[in-house]
Amino acid sequence: MGIGLDAVTALSPTSDSRAGEVLRLRREISRMQRRRSEHALLPLDPSLAALLPEEGLQTGTAYSVSPSPSLVLALLSAASRKGHWCAVVGMPTLGVEAAAAFGIDLTRLILVPEPGERWLAATSALAEVVPLIVVNPQSRARDADVSRLSARLRDRGCTLLVTESPAVERWPQSEGSIRLHDPHWHGLGAGWGLLSDCTVTVTATTRHSPRPSSVRVQLPDGHGAVEAAAAELTALPSLAAETASGRSAVDDTAPTELLHWAEAG
Repeated sequence: MGIGLDAVTALSPTSDSRAGEVLRLRREISRMQRRRSEHALLPLDPSLAALLPEEGLQTGTAYSVSPSPSLVLALLSAASRKGHWCAVVGMPTLGVEAAAAFGIDLTRLILVPEPGERWLAATSALAEVVPLIVVNPQSRARDADVSRLSARLRDRGCTLLVTESPAVERWPQSEGSIRLHDPHWHGLGAGWGLLSDCTVTVTATTRHSPRPSSVRVQLPDGHGAVEAAAAELTALPSLAAETASGRSAVDDTAPTELLHWAEAG
């Protein structure tokens, strides 16, 4: 068997054995013996395919993406359903149940939740054998290290999705960016109801197609996955909207807290 959720130990940033854990990870994943991908593209979910010119993620490249767990899982889902291994590095709050709802094969999903400063070493090791990796950088990488990792991606045909953060707003040598914006939650009325789904806009640009391309999707939809938004679907009033009596429907801090909870799965 390969290594799945129950076979990977988190790389602890507080332990002197971090380097040993990275070496152990290298030995474990080397058993998978993945050859270089013969495919030029990794598939995207049909609701997201129109974002990119060739309707898929180019292999051997890196993309900058919004740090939304829902977007990350949506981008992994189609490749996982096709039988590809996936890995997520540095996202300890990523929900395993949410991943399953997106159709991701948990037996082919590798999680390294807290690599600390060893995030680049873990990513580089995984790139040897895993065709699709998401990484949330813990610090800014040196140009030389980025160049070496980029060369490994090209050599192994691996695709890297790098979440944007204050430390790394845009990944150097990125093929393009995929960003989520304008979220509208549904299901709440004037102080009543339950969150059911969220409609968002996802926009992508690439080096070869700098003109932005956008799609409107439900992310997550009523089943916790992703699907194209119906044209007639409109959001209910904002959680912070004023009621007819002039009083706020809910506390102004609620939207941020609910969005964080929902994305964390």
